[in-house]
Amino acid sequence: MGAELSKTSTMDETSDEPPTSAVLLDNCHFSQVIFNNVEKFYVPGGDIICYYTLTQNIIPRGKDWVGIFRVGWKTTREYYTFMWAPLPSDSPSDTAVQQQIQFKAYYLPKDDEYYQFCYVDQDGVVRGASVPFQFRAETEDDILVVTTQGEVEEIELQNKNLREENEELKASCASLEKQNVNLQEELNKRQELQNSLESLRSNTEKLELELSSLKKENKHLKELDECREAELHQLKEQLQNVTSDKERLETRLKTALDHMDQLQSQVLNYEKEVENLSHMDHDKTEQLKSLKEENRQLRLTETHQQQNRDLMKELEEQKRLFQILQAKKNKADEDNQKLKEENELLKHLSQTGTVSSFSVISQAPVPGPEAGFLFGNPYCAAGANLGAGAADAASIRKCPMCEKVFPEEIETSQYEAHVQSHLLECPFCSKTFEKSNKQVFDDHIFCHGLE
Repeated sequence: MGAELSKTSTMDETSDEPPTSAVLLDNCHFSQVIFNNVEKFYVPGGDIICYYTLTQNIIPRGKDWVGIFRVGWKTTREYYTFMWAPLPSDSPSDTAVQQQIQFKAYYLPKDDEYYQFCYVDQDGVVRGASVPFQFRAETEDDILVVTTQGEVEEIELQNKNLREENEELKASCASLEKQNVNLQEELNKRQELQNSLESLRSNTEKLELELSSLKKENKHLKELDECREAELHQLKEQLQNVTSDKERLETRLKTALDHMDQLQSQVLNYEKEVENLSHMDHDKTEQLKSLKEENRQLRLTETHQQQNRDLMKELEEQKRLFQILQAKKNKADEDNQKLKEENELLKHLSQTGTVSSFSVISQAPVPGPEAGFLFGNPYCAAGANLGAGAADAASIRKCPMCEKVFPEEIETSQYEAHVQSHLLECPFCSKTFEKSNKQVFDDHIFCHGLE
């Protein structure tokens, strides 16, 4: 019914509904607002003015209102119509204030039921109520009342009883007000507890969010730790590989140094052989002088002219052989100089740490004393028996490589072609090597590649 009645409250300056509550009648404070000059009857169809007094026990607020309620109402939601209570002008708070509100006839009830004014604050609590009244025309019976003495005594007794009942109601009202104050304090405490609970819930939610964030961060840190462990394991494997490579390179370096020592030993042997060749050349020179002396003596002998001519031929042949041997000696000196240059190159490479590239040379066979020359000893066939006479001429045609003997009438070009078949010629410097020393030839070509 209150919802239907609230539709009639359009006399309000705004369309807002008044604040109400489900507080029962027993918990209301009726003594804080006193309604004055309330008529028993109000004529229907006319505006009415409601007079009331605000005591010092109430503080008016902007949403306070005055409503018309049918007698017998239980909650403030059951109002018939209402008007907003005007705020009083500035006045001391410790004095009572007179106020009034005008209700338009259009919004007033049309029946003859009993109604009363009620002052309701913005919390929906009743702060004062008037005596009941009706909306109907006043009759003569209502104007003139004739009573007997007995009725008067009965009325006085009723009044006395009503006064006593009023006193009891006031005492009960005071007790209810005290209870209301206690309940209000308890409500405030509960509100504070509710606020504390809400604060705790908010803090709990924040802590849960922080915990969730910390869990995510912890998970992320664990993933990073796993990644770092994997990287550390990979770095350890790389370190092991580097250590293995280092050991392998150290082994190759040691092998290369050993090979360099062998090459130095070979160079020393080559130098000794060159020195021996120099001695042999000196001996051959002495032999040549002796042959010249013999030739001079033969020329002095007239009886042996024919033999002298033969000796002359032999001398010419020896000169030719000497020229050949001298050319070979020069060739040997050039080869010796080249070997020294190669030795210096090997020493330089070993000092700059690049001798590892010559590790393959360590597998090459070390030549013996007689195989120390890159192209063979050119004096091995003709140096031993140079003074043996004409019979040594045949030994010149003996191959220094395979010791094959050729007849005297063989052409020199054929003999040289046979000897050349045993040799390998460098395409860079025209240096020759024996085919049996192919490893040395390959190392020589490799040295050109390094240049």
